[in-house]
Amino acid sequence: MAEIAHRFVESTSGLRMHVAEAGSGPLVLLLHGFPECWYSWRHQLVALAAAGYHAVAPDQRGYARTGGPADAGQYTIHHLVGDAVGLIDALGEERAVIVGHDWGAPVAWGAAQFRPERVRGVVGLSVPHRPRGSRPPVRAMREMFGEGFYMVHFQRPDVPEADFDRDRAATFRRVLYSASGEAGGTLPIVPEGGGFVDVCPEPERLPDWLTDEDIAVYVREYENAGFTGPVNWYRNLDRNWELTAAWHRAPVTPPALFIGGDRDPVAAGGARTAADRLADFVPDLRGTVWLAGCGHWTQQERPAEVNEALIAFLSGLS
Repeated sequence: MAEIAHRFVESTSGLRMHVAEAGSGPLVLLLHGFPECWYSWRHQLVALAAAGYHAVAPDQRGYARTGGPADAGQYTIHHLVGDAVGLIDALGEERAVIVGHDWGAPVAWGAAQFRPERVRGVVGLSVPHRPRGSRPPVRAMREMFGEGFYMVHFQRPDVPEADFDRDRAATFRRVLYSASGEAGGTLPIVPEGGGFVDVCPEPERLPDWLTDEDIAVYVREYENAGFTGPVNWYRNLDRNWELTAAWHRAPVTPPALFIGGDRDPVAAGGARTAADRLADFVPDLRGTVWLAGCGHWTQQERPAEVNEALIAFLSGLS
């Protein structure tokens, strides 16, 4: 079994990034989501290395060992895509396959849309590509779901990260469980005066795919950077809408794959509609894989099935 190695790499975006990596061969970037880090790809790093690929999972801007600037304005989609493309440069490659889960998926789709010549293929887990809407998204979400909708709640200064930082072990335990296939939850609505963690149920027992040691690793990885950087990604939703006007309705042209869990609250509703219509804006969609009984944490909940789908997609690229 390939070993996972760690080092710091200076992205040409100017960000010094911690990466976990394994194997050699064509480059596959693995971009984590919220609230995660490189560790969410622990199963894929070794499987992709064994299949003949150089798998690299960075801690993205603001996260874990990478950390990032304090200014919330430094977390736009252009910064995030710049970090990913700059990491391809720093690793000495011209192109890569970019795989993203949760928040990492919009970064992967964005890289494929903005810089298709650098992307051999793109895979989105849990979050399909969604074409740019007709109005700023936070206002739309506020009108549809109210101030308590979690993405609207995250716009508040200081409050969300204070909630997450209060007891980080409880945060990871409750958040990871609440969006899992075992919990089958809905997208959180935070009550007035409450916090995001409050609406995530405490599990009676952990799912088989998640151990106390896994939670301890997440706590250790977040020891220095905390949650302000990760929450800052949400604070740029409207700014991202403004910055992407030039790509309004632009297609994502590289070969693509989508993987989702059929019990994932994030992949339901409008996201499910977007997934069903992916080929409208992703013309080289090679497949859509729905994992039965799987929740939001696809590559952690169902590593064998995700690995199989990824390797089949990769082997089909020229």
